[in-house]
Amino acid sequence: MFARPLMIFAAVALLSACSTMDESSSITTADREAITTSMDGESAMVAGVTPGTQDYLNTSIGDRVFFGYDRYDLTTEARDTLAAQAVWLQEHGDLYVTIEGHADERGTREYNLALGDRRANSVKNYLVALGVEPSRINVISYGKERPAVAGSNAEAWAQNRRGVTIIE
Repeated sequence: MFARPLMIFAAVALLSACSTMDESSSITTADREAITTSMDGESAMVAGVTPGTQDYLNTSIGDRVFFGYDRYDLTTEARDTLAAQAVWLQEHGDLYVTIEGHADERGTREYNLALGDRRANSVKNYLVALGVEPSRINVISYGKERPAVAGSNAEAWAQNRRGVTIIE
């Protein structure tokens, strides 16, 4: 019950301490312990889910981040999710992931493929800045071809503008 807010608090504390993060920055040991502790508390609540699996990523950390309309910059909430993913990926150094970039149905196929690529690379670059080896991360854009939610309304569009982390 309290693990998710604690994890978010730890990630926010990490990000506020690193507000001018550059490519050589990584998560400190103290930050990693704070996020890991909050994740361990939450993992006890997720019965039957094995750490190091896609199911664990989906249920305990979050496998996706969302973007604004026609944007590929990361929101504060997205950065929090990615900070937790970075710690998890560093703890599971044998895992490789693919970041999928998606767009909503508006715009041409070509435009949305390019936007999905920018979104996926935005996620990858942030994970790399947090210390995840770039060779462990692939990117792919699906543009508007694989919507998560069917519909032509603001709610559906918001859910379809996303970056999703998939374990290979």
